[in-house]
Amino acid sequence: MLQEGAHGKWTVSSSDESAEENSDSEKPCTSSLLDAACGRTSGPQYPCSEARKAAHKRKASPLKLTDKSLSTETPPAVKQRPGQEGLGWCLSSSDEEPEDQQKHAQEETVKEEKYDVPKKHPLKFCQDDKLSENLKEEEYSVTSSEAQDTWDLVTGGNPFRFFLTKVSGIEQSYNSGALHIKDILSPLFGTLISSAQFNYCIDVRWLVKQYPQEFRKKPLLIVHGEKRESKAELIAQARPYENISFCQAKLDIAFGTHHTKMMLLLYEEGLRVVIHTSNLIAEDWHQKTQGIWLSPLYPRLPKGESGSTGESATHFKSDLISYLTAYSSPALKEWIDLIQEHDLSETRVYLLGSTPGRYQGSDKEKWGHLRLRKLLKEHALSIPAQESWPLVGQFSSIGSMGADGSKWLCSEFQESLVAAGSSVTTFRKCDIPIHLVYPTVNNVRQSLEGYPAGGSLPYSIQTAQKQLWLHSYFHKWSAEVTGRTHAIPHIKTYMRLSPDFQKIAWFLVTSANLSKAAWGALEKNGSQLMIRSYELGVLFLPSAFGLDKGYFHVGRKKLPERKDSATYFPVPYDLPPEQYGSK
Repeated sequence: MLQEGAHGKWTVSSSDESAEENSDSEKPCTSSLLDAACGRTSGPQYPCSEARKAAHKRKASPLKLTDKSLSTETPPAVKQRPGQEGLGWCLSSSDEEPEDQQKHAQEETVKEEKYDVPKKHPLKFCQDDKLSENLKEEEYSVTSSEAQDTWDLVTGGNPFRFFLTKVSGIEQSYNSGALHIKDILSPLFGTLISSAQFNYCIDVRWLVKQYPQEFRKKPLLIVHGEKRESKAELIAQARPYENISFCQAKLDIAFGTHHTKMMLLLYEEGLRVVIHTSNLIAEDWHQKTQGIWLSPLYPRLPKGESGSTGESATHFKSDLISYLTAYSSPALKEWIDLIQEHDLSETRVYLLGSTPGRYQGSDKEKWGHLRLRKLLKEHALSIPAQESWPLVGQFSSIGSMGADGSKWLCSEFQESLVAAGSSVTTFRKCDIPIHLVYPTVNNVRQSLEGYPAGGSLPYSIQTAQKQLWLHSYFHKWSAEVTGRTHAIPHIKTYMRLSPDFQKIAWFLVTSANLSKAAWGALEKNGSQLMIRSYELGVLFLPSAFGLDKGYFHVGRKKLPERKDSATYFPVPYDLPPEQYGSK
C-alpha cells in the first residue's frame, strides 16, 4: 500500500498484525529484532557510535526478516542465525565489555529474508532518502509568546529545574514546559560571551546553527573523546569556524567513551550549567524523550571574594570543579577559574559523575555508583520497611552484566542504590524489587521515528544471549503522562519508589546507561573501583528541597498550582511500569 505524508511517500505491507507478532513485540529490542529499516540514506556526516552507524547502514541496506524469526517459542536472544551474529545495532563502546567487543568486531554477509511491516504501524521516519538532511535544515522558530512562556517557565514555578526536550509530532500541550536546544541558547537566557559543549556524538555544523545568529562567532570549546580518524573528521567539520576550539578527553582505559553531556554558558550577566542527555545532533532533539537540568543563572562574585565562596549546601561548586579537574586539560583551566568566580549557592542538586580510572581508598567514593552510595548514606533518610521500596532504572543501552545478577546488578550496584541514611543493612540477593524500563520491539515499531529509532537503543544480541536472566526485570516504555509514549527514550533515569509508586526517595537523571563501563565495577576483592567512561548527572534528594519526610510525591501532568509544589516531582513516564508480556 502506498501512503503519503509530510515527508513524501512510502510503502507498507497490507498484511494485518498477527497475535504472534504482538507477542514477540514485547521482547527487548536486541539487535536481530531491529535490523529492519527502509529508504536509502547517506551515512552520518559526524563521528558517532557504532550503533548509530549501523542504523544508517540498515537504512541503506535494509534486512528483511521472516515471521518465523519473530516466533514466540524461544527467547529472543537465541533467534539470531549463526551467519548473522555480527549484524546487530552494535553495542555502544561505552557499555560493552572488552571481551564482547572483540567478538563482535567481525563483519558478515547480510542474508535477506521476508518480513511484512504491519499495516497498522507504518514506518513513519523512513519515508524519504533525504530525511536526515532535511531534519538538519529544519528551522526551529519561536513566536514571541512562546519565548515569553519559556522565560516564565525557567524563572518561575519549576523548583527542580528539570525539563524534557520538545518533541515534534506530539500534541502541542505536552510540549508546554519543555525545551529545545535553541531555547537553551536563546538571548532570553543571557548575553553569551563564550560556551563549552561536552558531548559524545557531535554534528558541528548543526550545533553552530542552534546558536542565535549574534552568538555564532563567540568562542566555543567542544569537549569530546574522539581519536584518530574520527577526531580528524570532527576537526575537519570545524574548519569553517574560527571561533571553535577542542579539548580531547583522555580515555586511557580501553573501550571507554566520553559520554558526558553538559553545557557551560558564560554570559555578561553570569554563568549557567546545563546537564542533559542529548547528543549534539539533529535527531536527538527531534522525536526522542530526553532530559535536561538547567541551573539558575549564577551571578559573578564580588571582586576579592575567595573561590570557596558561593558554595551550595550540596557542594555542587566544588564537585563540578573536581569533575573538570579530572580531565587534566589546560583548555578547561579557564572554565575552572570562571566557576570559582561565580556564586553557585542556589544549586539544590548533587552532582554525580564518572571519570575513567582505577580508584582506591577514599577516591573510590568520588565517582560512579560508589559516589551515589555515599550521597545516599549521607543525605537520604532511612526508609521504613525499605526492603519493599523498589528500584526503577530506565536507560537506552545495556552492557554486559555477567552470568547472573550476583555478578554486578544485584550485588554492588544494587547495594549502592538502596543505601539510605547511616544504617548498614545487608539484603539477600535481589530482595528489593528491581524494575528496568527498556523499550520493546513494539515500542520501537510504533514510535514516531519507526525502526530507525533502534539506532539509539544499542543492546547487542550477543550480549543478550549471555544474560537471559536479565530479561525478567524488563518493563515496557510508556509515557502517557507526558505524551511521549511514541517518543523513544534516550533519557536515563534511576529512582527509588514506595511500593504504591506514589512516593520517591530520590531521583537521578544522568548520561549513564546500565553498564559497568559507566557506573564502575569493583576489582581486587572490592578494594578498587574501575570506571571506563566519562558520565554526568544530577541527583534530586528531598532534604535539599527542604523536605523532612524523606520523599517527594510523584507529580502528575498539569498539577494545580500549589505552594508545596516542591514536594511533587515530575517523573517523565508512567508508573508503575508494565512488565514485558503483561496485558
